[in-house]
Amino acid sequence: MNIVSWNVNGLRSALSKGLEESVKQLNPDIICLQEIKVAASQIPEISLPEYIKIFNSAERPGYAGTAIFTKYEPLSLSTDVEIEWKTERHEGRVILLEYGRFFVVNVYTPNSGAELGRLQFRSQVWDGKFVTFIQNLAKKKPTIVCGDLNVAHQEIDLANPARNHFNAGFTDEERQGFLNILAGGFIDTFRHQYPHEKEQYSWWSYRANARERNVGWRIDYVLVSEALRQSIAKAKIYTDVKGSDHAPVGAVINVDF
Repeated sequence: MNIVSWNVNGLRSALSKGLEESVKQLNPDIICLQEIKVAASQIPEISLPEYIKIFNSAERPGYAGTAIFTKYEPLSLSTDVEIEWKTERHEGRVILLEYGRFFVVNVYTPNSGAELGRLQFRSQVWDGKFVTFIQNLAKKKPTIVCGDLNVAHQEIDLANPARNHFNAGFTDEERQGFLNILAGGFIDTFRHQYPHEKEQYSWWSYRANARERNVGWRIDYVLVSEALRQSIAKAKIYTDVKGSDHAPVGAVINVDF
């Protein structure tokens, strides 16, 4: 199975920048999108007829939201997971699909914010509830987690670690939250394949030509539960695919639907 995750930073914007053609070129069996920023009533027409399209829009217009395009009909799906996690309002951050042999979770983890105004919620509520949620899934079936987790795990995962220890995405609290996911039985497919590879990023600021200079962060992931460790065949960051401030990330996993 070829699975891809991509924070598109606005679905309508990404469509205007060639999202449909990019999806055709990547040709995933499943693609998980984050930050679609479109209301449920305003989802645009998408010319990808081979895919079933599932959307989870935020209540707040122009904010957050997730989507999954899949070539395979799931046994079940849920877009209500985060309602139980005491978010201020429904933000469309999680989609759960169940297939015969595995689960897929698409997640857009809350950003702690420029002034770390949401760090307490992120570290004391969200991260703990999320890791418990995916651990419980993995007890039932192998589980794949895709998404923008809004954290660079190690210093190797961002260009300027020394400057960012107190900035959103690289605080000790956020990094511990990600470490808890790994300690809970999940594997970072990219680091599994490339444990020491440097300068491999999935997000770049729009400022100061950061992408052209490759001054970035690796904050987008495909994670798999321990049962799929030996099934990881490939992991890749598609840095040549444009249309967002994030690059798609993906993995090929030897698992049947």
